[in-house]
Amino acid sequence: MNCLATILAGAMMLTPMLFGRTTDENAKDEHNRLQNAGTVMQEILDIPDDIPQDLLDKARCVIVMPSVLKAAFVVGGSYGRGTMVCRTGKDFSGPWGAPAMYALEGGSVGLQIGGEATDLVILVMNNRGASSLLHSKVKLGADASIAAGPKGRTAAADTDAYLRAEMLSYSRARGVFAGVSLEGTTLRPDDDANHRLYGKDASAATILTEPKIDAPPSGKMLVGRLQKASPQLKS
Repeated sequence: MNCLATILAGAMMLTPMLFGRTTDENAKDEHNRLQNAGTVMQEILDIPDDIPQDLLDKARCVIVMPSVLKAAFVVGGSYGRGTMVCRTGKDFSGPWGAPAMYALEGGSVGLQIGGEATDLVILVMNNRGASSLLHSKVKLGADASIAAGPKGRTAAADTDAYLRAEMLSYSRARGVFAGVSLEGTTLRPDDDANHRLYGKDASAATILTEPKIDAPPSGKMLVGRLQKASPQLKS
């Protein structure tokens, strides 16, 4: 009975978030997420023990999920909304482009992060991994390989695990930055959020690969910080 009450209470808490909101309010949320993602990336790249430079230089895309939360009424579940930025061009080798909105769902990450708000950063390391995320939902560890990423500017990043992984994942909670396993979670384009930011015809694939699409003002910090940190792809 207590379990059922918890589930119902969680659903009631979500209801005002899902219904009764105006388009402007939802669009404001997306802009806030972009700004928060830029702040997260800025802070992580400014700490000494952060993402190895050679991995960032090889990354085709970067996904930032600020403040991922465990869903209290789904055991082991988690839910987060954030953004993905890719290098532009068909081979993901151009300058960093406009950010597209993405959602992370499910899996056991909630158990690993202990239910607290946690920032997640995922590096997409090859063209296959990047392409798989452009159009559809991807289950990490099944549809695309993922590993907890090494940290530190001089960390060895040439081991078999890192060379084979299509994605490398990191978490930051309570100021502690570390690699984290996200196997079992799913990533998908957040179509509604992208339509609110870029128009009803905008798709994640178009936003991420078309160099003529400009990032909204709220996303310029994130794109600019990535461009400064890694201006050119290094295969």
